This record gives sequence, structure tokens and C-alpha cells, in this order.
Amino acid sequence: MDAAELGPRDSRDDASLLRAHADGDPNAFAEVVRRHRDRLWAVALRTLGDREEAADALQDALLSAFRSAGSFRGDSAVTTWLHRIVVNACLDRVRRRQARPTVPLPETDTTTAPAPDRDTAMDVRQALQQLPVDQRAALVLVDVQGYAVAEAAVMLGVAEGTIKSRCARGRARLALLLGHLRNPADGGRVPTEAAATEAAARARLDGSAGRSVAAEAPFASGKEGGA
Repeated sequence: MDAAELGPRDSRDDASLLRAHADGDPNAFAEVVRRHRDRLWAVALRTLGDREEAADALQDALLSAFRSAGSFRGDSAVTTWLHRIVVNACLDRVRRRQARPTVPLPETDTTTAPAPDRDTAMDVRQALQQLPVDQRAALVLVDVQGYAVAEAAVMLGVAEGTIKSRCARGRARLALLLGHLRNPADGGRVPTEAAATEAAARARLDGSAGRSVAAEAPFASGKEGGA
């Protein structure tokens, strides 16, 4: 459903909308989803690396949020609460997937220059999928989505120092995995951690982060039916 079909914007803040939803307002939750769905979709897609899995995880997460909105205490922002639910849904799927045999991605030959039309964002997404899930989730939130370390810590339910440590280890691993992305102006050296971080940030510009998930989530109409 297109955003225009959902009617005029609601001026209430997120917390008020959640309270209204818990009190029976049939449209309040749909407005919350409309405000945050694109970023939630981007986090799910980057964490899982597969559109179908990401759509399923996001739908599961929104259903959980729909049902548990009455227990929201306001200890954090609504968007933080939603992201935590989405990230947890994604991590559950990653862990289940890791329990099944998988086919590893082919290793990149770093002795030859990449093709001129190589998709850097695709390279970064593939590299992210090779990281341990805890490092991947931290990097997706901090480097790809741009959340502060403190926000990411709340979303993942860990200490800020843990987020910093996971990001540092993940960046170091990405620097190795993205070694084929040579910088001609820098003598073709393997990217540093800072360069890997910059490459990860560039991945959000590939267009999929802004994709609407209205068609994949059963809450565009503000009703639970169809889930």
C-alpha cells in the first residue's frame, strides 16, 4: 500500500501512538510503522543479506511489536524499541540458519584488479555476511545505519564497550575481506579499518535502504489481520 493511501500524517508522537494503539486505536500502529519501516527494513536486509528472509523477520518483529505495544514503558525511544525487536528477530534467524549447512561464498582473488563496473555496495553486503553475527549486527547499526554506539548498545542489549569491541573486530575483518577494493590513488594498498568503515557506510546508498516494506508487512492498514 502506498503511503498516500494511508491518509494524512498523524501529529502525535511515537509514544502517544503506541499508547493509543494499546487503547484500541485501529490506525495508531500503522502510523508508527510508516514512520520507521524504511530504516527497520534496511537493518533487517543488511543483517540477513536476503530479501525474503529480511521480509519474514521484519514481519515477525512487527507482529511482536503490535502485540506487545501495551508493555512499552518509555525507557527508550520507540524507534530504539522497534529496532531491538527487529534485530532480535534477525539474529534468531541467523542463528537458525547457521545451524544448517551452508555453501560458503567464493574467495576473492586479490591478485587481480577488480572489474571496472564492480558493485562496491554488493561487495560490502557479501563481506558483512561472512562476519560473526554479533559483529555484523553492531556494524550494521553503527557503520551502515549511522546509529550512535549508545543507541546500538540499547538495541542489542549489551554494554557500549561491547559494541565498540564488536565494531573494531568487525572492521578489521572487513578490511581483510574487502582487500580487493584497491584504491589506485593510494598505491593499491589493502583498505585500512577506516576505509572498511567508509565502504560499509557507502553500502547504504545502493537504494535498497529506502525501499518501502508496506507490501511485506501486514500492518500498513493498522490491522493485525493477514499476519
